[in-house]
Amino acid sequence: MQISRNHVVTLNYQVTNREGEVVDTGSEPLVYLHGGYGGLFDALEMALQGKGEGDAFRVELSAEEAFGEYDEALVSIESRDAFPPNIHVGTQVEAEGDDDLLFTVTSIDGDRVVIDGNHPLAGLDLVFSGTVVGVRPASSREITRGEPD
Repeated sequence: MQISRNHVVTLNYQVTNREGEVVDTGSEPLVYLHGGYGGLFDALEMALQGKGEGDAFRVELSAEEAFGEYDEALVSIESRDAFPPNIHVGTQVEAEGDDDLLFTVTSIDGDRVVIDGNHPLAGLDLVFSGTVVGVRPASSREITRGEPD
């Protein structure tokens, strides 16, 4: 069976940067609904179209095609007293607003906290490689929901 619209696809994968450093070991298989449902980057989904079980893949994505370019406007310095006492580097906080962005605390210096709303892989060109381990027709429920069960 080949990957096409409205098929549930299972991938074993790994993600590296262009220099070959692993940024995601793919410790769990990736399962998504193929056909523009937003479960996979568009360029990666297009490259997988027509592949079948057992097929290997290697797809290079520019930062723009992956998690986007790094946006300095999503980095801000906030007052320490705006956060709970147990805040630490790596803590994720949600900012209220139109998009409800998730920010990560990247540094704490005295009464200043730096938060970053960029995805940790923003600005990186990425290489997805792996093997297609399963392809099956999606159920009507999965198609309606836009994601696999």
